Amino acid sequence: MPTTQQIQVRQGDVVVLVGTMKGAFLFRSGPDRARFEMGGPYFPGHSVYALAYDSRAGRQRVWAASSSMHWGSVLNHSDDFGANWTTPEVPTVQFPKGAKALASIWQICPGRVDEPDVIYCGVEPAALFESRDAGKSFQLVEGLWQHPHREQWQPGGGGLCLHTVVPDPKLRGRILVAISTGGVYRTDDGGRTWTVRNKGVRAEFLPDKHPEFGQCVHKVARHPARPERLYLQNHWGLYRSDDAGDSWQDIARGVPSDFGFCMAVHPHDPETAYIVPLESDGFRCTPEGKLRVYRTRDGGGSWHPLTEGLPQRDAFETVLRDALGTDQEERAGIYFGTRSGKLFASRDGGDSWTALAAGLPPVVCVRAARV
Repeated sequence: MPTTQQIQVRQGDVVVLVGTMKGAFLFRSGPDRARFEMGGPYFPGHSVYALAYDSRAGRQRVWAASSSMHWGSVLNHSDDFGANWTTPEVPTVQFPKGAKALASIWQICPGRVDEPDVIYCGVEPAALFESRDAGKSFQLVEGLWQHPHREQWQPGGGGLCLHTVVPDPKLRGRILVAISTGGVYRTDDGGRTWTVRNKGVRAEFLPDKHPEFGQCVHKVARHPARPERLYLQNHWGLYRSDDAGDSWQDIARGVPSDFGFCMAVHPHDPETAYIVPLESDGFRCTPEGKLRVYRTRDGGGSWHPLTEGLPQRDAFETVLRDALGTDQEERAGIYFGTRSGKLFASRDGGDSWTALAAGLPPVVCVRAARV
């Protein structure tokens, strides 16, 4: 097994959580975010599709979903930034006996600030799990599992996965989820009932381009202070909602392609969002071999490429749905990783970029937080 490097995290540090196809890594920097050191690999040889940092109730907890061919998917946590990990003897996220086998945990999402013991997990096959005891146990959200549409959902290229969980920070009981390829669903009553929220989102790969459900949503991001503002990256298509998902409008203006996977919103400005366009669903690489992050500052009215510090020649990269994230700093830090194992960071909202790592396994998840 490879030697695991450890990091010493101090109050005020910025930590970037990176999940890859062969383990997890933590990157630590001081408040200036000028230089990062790496810890890991954690869970070497296991794929880590989902990571999260939970600072509620005074915690400093890192969650990691590790998966192996032999042992399946397990939810682990560390309270000392990787020095020690707690792994349950029996997986806490699993379907009831007689139901389908759990393939993978795709998303870990801490709940609202005023519900510090609530945690959600989105999994494959598409389902939502909820914990109300800080992750000691999880229950299947039956309202979504029993939805009449479920039997008609079809797997996308990455499987039939619930990959996005977006609790509303202001309205208790409101949660939005995205499913590939079911589309967007929302509950307003804590998961008892769920309604489709795909109005305006196309499904280019279906005969009916605007079905009730069946859209292949790749990612949805919400602004924390203005929760009715959502951005959506679809399998072909970029959208914005100003009514918490009740309707969506096309905002694919000035981008080289509206195909892509990742989507992130600036932590303080609801008009600013970030994407990494890919050529097409047939050639899932950056157009023209140029690694460009695109940013809008007017809610999708226009998009502009951010290239300083990024390779602009022979860079046929792919950035997956959870491999783009932000911290919460006033001058926001933006972070993303590629399938070729490169990790980039910007400490000025995307104006310029620095390479943090160039030889990681394929990156599938990036999260960042101030400790």
